[in-house]
Amino acid sequence: MLTLPDLPVQEALPALTEALRDGPNAVLVAPPGAGKTTLVPLVLREEAWAADGRILVLEPRRVAARAAARRMADLLGEDAPGGTIGLATRLDRAVSAATRVEVVTEGLLVRRLQSDPGLDGVAAVLFDEAHERNLDTDLALALCLDLQRALRPELRLLAMSATIDGAAFARLLGDCPVVESLGRAHPVAVEHRPRDLADPRDLPEAMAGAIRAALAAHPGDVLAFLPGWGEIRRTSERLSGVDAEVLPLHGEMPPAEQDRALGPSARRKVVLATSIAETSLTVPGVRIVVDGGFRRTPRLDPATGLSRLATVRISRAAAEQRAGRAGRTAPGVAVRLWSPALHRGLALQDRPEILEAELSGLALDLAAWGTEPAALSFLDPPPAGAMAAARALLRDLDALDAAGAITSTGRRMARLGAHPRLARTMLAAETEGERALAADLAALLEERDPIRGREAPSSIALRLDLLRGQGHAEADRGALHRIGRAAALHRRRLGLRGNPEPEGDAGALLAAGFPDRIAAKRGVMDGAFRLAGGMGARLPATDPLAKSPLLAVADLDLRGTDARIRMAAPLTRAALEARFPERFVREEGAAFDARAGAVLARRRLRFGPLVLEEEPIAAADPAALASALAAAVAERGLRDLPWKDAARQAQARVGWMRRAEGDAWPDLSDTVLIATAPEWLAPHLHGRTRLAELAGLDLTAILLGTLEWDARRRLDAALPARVPLPAGRSAAVDYARDVPTLEARAQHLYGMAALPPLAGGRVPLQAAVLSPAGRPVAVTGDLAGFWRGGWAEVRKEMRGRYPKHPWPDDPATAAAEPPRPGRNGG
Repeated sequence: MLTLPDLPVQEALPALTEALRDGPNAVLVAPPGAGKTTLVPLVLREEAWAADGRILVLEPRRVAARAAARRMADLLGEDAPGGTIGLATRLDRAVSAATRVEVVTEGLLVRRLQSDPGLDGVAAVLFDEAHERNLDTDLALALCLDLQRALRPELRLLAMSATIDGAAFARLLGDCPVVESLGRAHPVAVEHRPRDLADPRDLPEAMAGAIRAALAAHPGDVLAFLPGWGEIRRTSERLSGVDAEVLPLHGEMPPAEQDRALGPSARRKVVLATSIAETSLTVPGVRIVVDGGFRRTPRLDPATGLSRLATVRISRAAAEQRAGRAGRTAPGVAVRLWSPALHRGLALQDRPEILEAELSGLALDLAAWGTEPAALSFLDPPPAGAMAAARALLRDLDALDAAGAITSTGRRMARLGAHPRLARTMLAAETEGERALAADLAALLEERDPIRGREAPSSIALRLDLLRGQGHAEADRGALHRIGRAAALHRRRLGLRGNPEPEGDAGALLAAGFPDRIAAKRGVMDGAFRLAGGMGARLPATDPLAKSPLLAVADLDLRGTDARIRMAAPLTRAALEARFPERFVREEGAAFDARAGAVLARRRLRFGPLVLEEEPIAAADPAALASALAAAVAERGLRDLPWKDAARQAQARVGWMRRAEGDAWPDLSDTVLIATAPEWLAPHLHGRTRLAELAGLDLTAILLGTLEWDARRRLDAALPARVPLPAGRSAAVDYARDVPTLEARAQHLYGMAALPPLAGGRVPLQAAVLSPAGRPVAVTGDLAGFWRGGWAEVRKEMRGRYPKHPWPDDPATAAAEPPRPGRNGG
């Protein structure tokens, strides 16, 4: 029988094994360092239900997967994974017929489910650190639950974590038991800095200072959490001369360097790590955690439909996970580089990736599985908007047909195990040389760019040369090593044998996977481009590709108003026409040019929204010019039309008649006028091509011209522009108000017992009664009632202020003040 090390999770193992004997699913909650990652799989492999099957242990990161597999192999007395304990990541595989427990990364399980939907030979799937809610974790769990319901009711599923919402996962897994291990963690004292960082870019300096202070004040090794490799490097530079071994730890380091950070050391050690060290991994000797409070996470940019890595604040749950690393072997301390006030405002949990990321990979996997998201069990269903954008991209990549069903190309893409864009790039290759080139391109784009810095040249050819040992640019050798391994993997998946020399047109291959990022040069300015997806993109004018007429853009930095092109390849029109002949459109017509403020007639060759060729047309159709100008006026919200008060009054009068009598009257609201500009406006624009020429339009006549003659006559009678007042005067009615209103001095209303009815009383009218100085003293819709009631108070105040004017007791019967000689009423 296996002798297990004395770890806290042991107290929960009897309850866990019993739960999985009685039912297929369970949830295990155990604190960091309890031993769940390594002990639980070893115990479960000895259960009767696992006698004829393998146990899969899912880890969210390659570093954690390697560490867990090596630790379990060591506990069994085996030198390395490949025997009883197996390991499978995207770049590493050590599995044999003797393997009983296989540690895999999540994406590989999704691939395995697509190729082997029954998971033959698998007795259980253990989801370690399920609380992290990575996209692949959520998808793999949903697919396993679907498999369990449909074909494999005996398949065991176990969700494990330290900070998991046990009740929510238990409901997802069919109201299964939740087993908790209290653990035996040592106390960790938490220290907060009094002030918060003004900018994450200040983090390396603050981190280095905090590490130096912690080394002086506390015993033990240091584990420091930073968002990414850039911050790790800058912090390491600021720790020169410290009396400790400073070691980086992140997922893209070579395995030997990761092992060095995770292994014992003769000297005191400072490990500068990304969030990969939050869970699963144990860094021996750590008694001090210094937490910068930030992490990198993918975020969907709604403007582009692409994911980008954003630096964000961690949650309180993640802060607790990180702090717990200091108390795994002895009492420790956690130093947080933020204030208690900021801590209270942190989110309780990190946002699940499924709610934030670009979802084309998920959409392709679901299409290959043959189901809709609503039919699967997700803790958080994928957002409808992100899924719609993902499906639109997959249709562009020929992975889905118009009805949304997966195509044969889509199935081949799903089997390649790469992002859909990269899979489509690889499938566009035809010859062996092109497939070798496509494999290199895919590896280059899915790994870290080997050339660092925001001002690095954009040429993909330069990076391909570095991958082949050519060129002289400074490069990250570790990144080149990983790219080479990934390229070899893609070559095997593409069925290449030997080592064929890469050849072909990189731009044409990339265009297949990035059709929305084909870029055409804008105007005469070097480095200004427009993408086929509609947005702008730029390169420094000094970049070698800045003068290229066409580019296939593979990587974008989405900060700012225009995206910055980070990696691209030149593209020829001939290659584009060969790849997408159906997307080329030749057209003649008129279009508005915003810079000229005019409509110009052009002959164009377009690729989607990109104009590849354009020339003027001398003799243009006047109707087409007028229609284009009307469309431009509508697109600009009608603001270029001469909206004088008379035009707004005509619009409002028709609107009141429509309220009173319904659809017999046209809708002249701005919304409808914008939508119907080609019908009502274009006929009046013949001979005009410029916005400046619109000032000469009689807009009032144009609007009233939408009415038949009889309707025009009825409008004037029912809703006159002016209404008569006593003594031969008249007053304009403002129909553009919430209630039609006439304004008149009180003395001009004497002798008027009531307001005249509008449209037979179906449209209200109110009067704004003015003082002799023209200031409102009352507003009323019931003039007779005002004379009898409110007038007394107004009269009392006004007669003292304006004693030269008459203020009768009964204005309804008094004589109105006559107009002055030589002036019209009003």
